[in-house]
Amino acid sequence: MHYSGLKRRLYATVAITMAIGALGGQARADEAATVDELIVTGTREVGRTQFTTLAPVDVLSEEMIQASATAQLGENLAQQIPSFIVQRLPTSDGLQFVRPATLRSLSPDQTLVLVNGKRFHRSAFLGARGAQAADLAQIPSYAVKRIEVLRDGASAQYGSDAIAGVINVILNDQPGVRGFAQAGQFAEGDGVTYRAGVQAGVEIGSANFNLTAEWSDAEATSRTRQRQDAIAFQAANPTLKVPNPVQRWGNPDLETRAVGLNTVVDTGEAGEFYGFVTYTETEGVNDINWRNPATNPGIYRTTAAFPGFDLRSIYPAGFTPIEGVESEDYQTLAGFRDVVGDFTWDLSASYGRNDTAFFLKNTINASLGPNSPTAFDLGRLVQSEFNLNADAVYRMNVAALAAPLNIAFGAERRVETYAIRAGDPESYAVGPGAAFGLAPSSNGFPGFSDIQAGEWQQQSYAAYVDVEAQLTEAWSLGGALRYEDFSEFGDTLNGKIATRYAITDNLALRGAWSSGFRAPTPGQLNSTSTSQGLDTVTLQLFTSGRLSPTNPVAVFLGAEPLEPETSETVTAGLTWRTDYGFSGSIDAYQIDVSDRFSSSASVTVTPAIRAQLVAAGVPGASAFTRINWFANDFDTRTRGVDVVGAYDRDLGPGRLNLTAAYNYNQTEVTAGSIAANPTQQRLFEESRPQHNATASATYGFGPFEVLGRMRYYGSWTDSTGNATGDIFQDFGAMTFFDLAVTYAPSEFVSIRVGAENVFDSYPDEAVFQASRGLVYSRNSPYDTNGAMYYLRLETSF
Repeated sequence: MHYSGLKRRLYATVAITMAIGALGGQARADEAATVDELIVTGTREVGRTQFTTLAPVDVLSEEMIQASATAQLGENLAQQIPSFIVQRLPTSDGLQFVRPATLRSLSPDQTLVLVNGKRFHRSAFLGARGAQAADLAQIPSYAVKRIEVLRDGASAQYGSDAIAGVINVILNDQPGVRGFAQAGQFAEGDGVTYRAGVQAGVEIGSANFNLTAEWSDAEATSRTRQRQDAIAFQAANPTLKVPNPVQRWGNPDLETRAVGLNTVVDTGEAGEFYGFVTYTETEGVNDINWRNPATNPGIYRTTAAFPGFDLRSIYPAGFTPIEGVESEDYQTLAGFRDVVGDFTWDLSASYGRNDTAFFLKNTINASLGPNSPTAFDLGRLVQSEFNLNADAVYRMNVAALAAPLNIAFGAERRVETYAIRAGDPESYAVGPGAAFGLAPSSNGFPGFSDIQAGEWQQQSYAAYVDVEAQLTEAWSLGGALRYEDFSEFGDTLNGKIATRYAITDNLALRGAWSSGFRAPTPGQLNSTSTSQGLDTVTLQLFTSGRLSPTNPVAVFLGAEPLEPETSETVTAGLTWRTDYGFSGSIDAYQIDVSDRFSSSASVTVTPAIRAQLVAAGVPGASAFTRINWFANDFDTRTRGVDVVGAYDRDLGPGRLNLTAAYNYNQTEVTAGSIAANPTQQRLFEESRPQHNATASATYGFGPFEVLGRMRYYGSWTDSTGNATGDIFQDFGAMTFFDLAVTYAPSEFVSIRVGAENVFDSYPDEAVFQASRGLVYSRNSPYDTNGAMYYLRLETSF
């Protein structure tokens, strides 16, 4: 397809948009923009705004959220908050479906996710370095009213996980009926995506109900070249038809169906009932590594175990296993709250569950020979959480203070359960061919065995107090203390002190100190897994086993019980607003995290170790080449600066809104095994850009609105996969531009034509990964699919 003409027109439009933005930046506003919208994250004082809060909070409005083409909230946030990064990680087992999202380059599970101010449950999938985070993709984006992002440590206020900050997703509660339909496609001609949603908000008596249904279907993408060994295999076997490419690197084929319900029932003087439900079903499939008949004797081998059987009779040109997931995710919450004079109380109960089943097609359990299926149910992972919360706020009049003393206190009981359900017996079986060197288990992703299966639970109890005082008209002071006790490892006590001083009515200083923690989960404490990979140099398959840190073999090799990660955070900043529409903030931060979780150093499986593992009944142990376990492995220090600015004013026939944000973030490994390994230390410290920025200009006039957005990612470093020589590859900075034009012929209908990465920009090619068919690094901190063009129709009643 040829896009040169379209690109020229889009370049011109972006240039005009940016010119308008520059003109607006020189002019004086007719109306003052404010940052006085009330916020509810990071404070229990009802009157706080973005400007008066003691810690930095970003607010993404409904319009900003819906301005993105993606249906996934994590990717949406990554386009608008520079310190928030989402990786795509193609062909990475579950990580290609549950994409890791990081705030300030900390672990994905070091950011707490709330929905309507209540803790949202985790995904059942354990990702890189054992991270088990909430999956933002499980929250229907069309149901969201706004998102508040607290960029400060908040464990003393909210408990475990809030080391990097807090993301609070607030569901829509507005009346009315609206809907949308959207279609898009990448410039390469693939990845066709359809989205649709409808929302109805109704009032029945004193009850308010807002119901949302959303659907999306995204076809797979491919940014792939033919593998060199596949080219060589085709040349050596001209009578065979080897697929080109033999495997696809790109986005999975993914379909999502979601609903959300948000409700409040006012009982009058007795208070109000409230609650919400989110429910999401996801189905996805993607390729994993191609199996070459010429280089995989553990699969392609004729043996005495199966006389006359040759796998080439089933897969003569090799095979590419197709991995898939089917997940069901939901959260329900019900509560009652009331205000009695200066006293507010709130009781709530919530239950969340993520149930993810894995399957594998187009593969084999080689050790079963001709008796093996070619498709397997691999089993399922289940994460569930039950929370009981009692929260209260008392506003005490104190003569010496400029405003009533805000005293918040409460308690929480949480039960977290993790379960592994076994897959088909054939997916983990060790067949008769194993004694002759044929690989056991389903090839590509071994199934969860009956020995791995089980259910584990952790209970915790917490109590907190959170006080904010207006010492003078200019000086605010806040403090919080939270105690928690966990059944698996003991108790923690965390604190926070925050302050703000208003130099003028429109200029203020703020700062905070806090301690924090992240508790190990039942899944990290107890689960085991088996995975297969491809050596980037030899292109040989290998099988790795991850043991529980309490497994006797792991303990014999040096494993110790997991302890909580702990943190200490210091922030200091300046915030301002003006009478002519310009507002913003500058905040510096330092986050020290100790005892961070990681996978231990891999241990090569010797015959003696293999014998121990087999004797202990560890599934797939006969094929293990290396093993590891989760450990409290290293310490880090993260330093950075956030700069945020906004400008809003009437200009000419319309209204102009400009926003910009910049983040500098540097992480240093200060202790642990990574610090002792210069190669791993450099990769850890430089695998994310240190400089990131976003900027947007929106101009609305009459029935039209034009949006131009820039996203900048600084340079970063990746591994070459080589043991010597070129160990690293440096990737240069990237800038993406987005553009959308909306036309609203009436107040009930609007049409948007948009493009993300409008100039179809691609990063440097990952030269070292070409042997596997990759064009761009699988570890890229941004999307590598090129331009996405889309059309969206919206209607409301």
